[in-house]
Parts: sequence; structure tokens; C-alpha cells
Amino acid sequence: MSYRIKKVESLIKEEISGIILFRLNDPLLGFITITNVKVSPDLKIATIYVSVFEKEKRDATLQKLNASIPMIRSELASKISLRFVPDLRFFVDDTLDYVEKIDILIKKIHKDDNKEQP
Repeated sequence: MSYRIKKVESLIKEEISGIILFRLNDPLLGFITITNVKVSPDLKIATIYVSVFEKEKRDATLQKLNASIPMIRSELASKISLRFVPDLRFFVDDTLDYVEKIDILIKKIHKDDNKEQP
């Protein structure tokens, strides 16, 4: 991956975080963290992964973010200097759920191993 793409991803992540924090100050969104941004090689599509603290609010948060894409793109256009502002696509990052599930399984294995030892 090129240095330019990494730099654009980092810039988009930082700017969209600020836009969500200061411009989309909707209490219904809950606690959101942008975990990762991936940009296509032609810089036309940005895939944004968000982590939502409250699991039951994930779908509503994703719908709110997707409904706000035009406003977020226009704010982003005023903050970054690229020829094209990428199309934004939001996805829920469920990596922490996977880590939690693995952690529970490991603890269960260790618990079962301790029971079997005399």
C-alpha cells in the first residue's frame, strides 16, 4: 500500500471523527469510535469501520450515519484537499465481539483444565 493512501486514510479518519463528534451531536448515536478507514486505490471509495459501545444501538447508529453521508461528505470536502471526495460507506466493526468470544472460550478451556488436574 502506498504512503499516499495511508496518509489519506489517516486524514479521513481524523476528520470524520471530528465531524461526528462536533456536527452530528445526536444523543441517539451513543458512543461511537472510528476504528479503521480503508480507501480504494483510486481514492474514490472510503470504507469506514465504526465501533458502537452499546450493542443494541448498532443498527440505529449505522442507519443514522448512512442517512448523514451527504452532510458528512460536504463537511469532509471543506476540510481536506483532494480532487474527489470519496464516497463513504459505513460498516460496524465487530472485531471486539470476536475478541470477547475468543477470550471467553480460552477462559473456559483453562477452567476445564484446572478441574481435571488432581
